[in-house]
Amino acid sequence: MADTQQNTTHFGFETVPETEKAGRVQGVFNSVASKYDIMNDVMSVGIHRVWKDAMMDWLAPRPGQRLLDVAGGTGDISYRFLKRAGRGHSTVLDITTPMLEAGRTRAEADQMADSLDWVTGDAMALPFKDNTFDVYTISFGIRNVTRPQEALNEAYRVLKPGGRLMVLEFSQLPNPAMQKAYDLYSFNVIPRMGKLIANDYDSYQYLVESIRNFPDQETFLDMVRTAGFENAKYRNLSLGIAALHSGWKI
Repeated sequence: MADTQQNTTHFGFETVPETEKAGRVQGVFNSVASKYDIMNDVMSVGIHRVWKDAMMDWLAPRPGQRLLDVAGGTGDISYRFLKRAGRGHSTVLDITTPMLEAGRTRAEADQMADSLDWVTGDAMALPFKDNTFDVYTISFGIRNVTRPQEALNEAYRVLKPGGRLMVLEFSQLPNPAMQKAYDLYSFNVIPRMGKLIANDYDSYQYLVESIRNFPDQETFLDMVRTAGFENAKYRNLSLGIAALHSGWKI
């Protein structure tokens, strides 16, 4: 008899077949695409903008660099990168086409059109050749990938030798009492605000649950190293509500 057992993964607190997760994540972001920037403000109480600036400070974009911004959605990271670099190129990749379409409607899209590509694609199977990009970023996206280790492996593959990985993601507070207080806010306030602002309770509930299921800082650091990255480090942001992980392809 053939083995019909399927590998499973988390979709929020629900256990689902791996083959279903990407489609369900697409459903979430199709739903929130037009409200994505507002969503980030709700999820982080507006602090995501400070975190993204901290990401750029550590990344220190240089003129002429080629960026791949995975799960790049509305282009927020790419716009920041190109402004800091002065000149360069960014490819925004996202599995959800409506997210990319939302990014194209922003004023910066016209101003930077010659420096931007928009590609629908999967973080676990990037449609690019080896050794193509100088920088790989993924911001609040890797926890939605079915197999994050495969996404990190792909990041390593498409980066040039000397290339830089940087991941910004919600993470874990080191103090249990503080984590409990933050969880109370997350589970009781964020989905209700999602309902109020975007008329979408369920998507925001999933996003909160996905944060709690994501590996802690040290575990994720080991995953970055497993992918082959050297000089891997992380920095906590806002006491660990979010974290930046950095690594180099050497």
